[in-house]
Amino acid sequence: MPVTDPTATGTTWSVRDGLATFDEPAVLLRNALDTVFTRWATEAGARQQSYPPLLRTEDLRSLDYFRNFPHLGSPVTRIRPDRLAGLAGAPSGAGALPAAELADATHMLPSAACYGCFLHLTGTSADTPVLITTAAQCFRNEDHHDGLRRLWGFTMREIVCVGSAEAVRTHLDRHRERILAFGTALGLTLDRQPATDPFFEKDGTRSVMQVLAPVKEEYLHTDGTAVASTNNHRNFFGERRAIGHAGRPAFTGCVAFGLERWVHVLGDLFEGDLAAAHRAVLRAGERS
Repeated sequence: MPVTDPTATGTTWSVRDGLATFDEPAVLLRNALDTVFTRWATEAGARQQSYPPLLRTEDLRSLDYFRNFPHLGSPVTRIRPDRLAGLAGAPSGAGALPAAELADATHMLPSAACYGCFLHLTGTSADTPVLITTAAQCFRNEDHHDGLRRLWGFTMREIVCVGSAEAVRTHLDRHRERILAFGTALGLTLDRQPATDPFFEKDGTRSVMQVLAPVKEEYLHTDGTAVASTNNHRNFFGERRAIGHAGRPAFTGCVAFGLERWVHVLGDLFEGDLAAAHRAVLRAGERS
């Protein structure tokens, strides 16, 4: 699904098999958006970090990943050594690699940027809140693709808070206001709605709490695209990964931005003129 920019050569972006290619106008717009969200993180006191591009399956098991999100997972593996010679002689037009040719998968591509953060913090403790921002290429094996709205691979910026329950609530409340104000400054109408992602194990007490007090809220464009979310994990990661705060399992929360989705909604708002959308982000970012 290409989108043509009349002021540029070719297309501003295209998608094939849920994987997006951006030309310069889309790249500049995505970078400008990330600059705004990174500045919010810096102003909140967050430290910038990056994490490995792969996650170990044994670590994800400790987080109930395969109980809650197995449908999203993208395993990473290698070709079995005893199959290399056979593959070398395969016809050049051959398609997918058969599962029989592959070794067992010990790693996964991340489906959210914050997993690397919580795995990195395993076994640590602090007496004051810890704030971290990170961006990652994330992958979700969706049941269908829909332009930039629903991709297999996409860019996620997150601002993570680790500390007390109160610190996490304050962190999320602050960014709820900023997201809505930024949308208004851009001319976007964003609708805040509870999300239904099954974060906690479905038969546990936390799943009941999630119904009573949703742990995730999404910010939806008028076409239903969720461009951002605020997520309260309570003390789940603190308990599972021995992350401490003031002598107890830490509470955690994060604010997440899907950058390609923002490009989609702004492209829609500005009728494909991504240069105008870029200028609007620069102006709104100064006021947000």
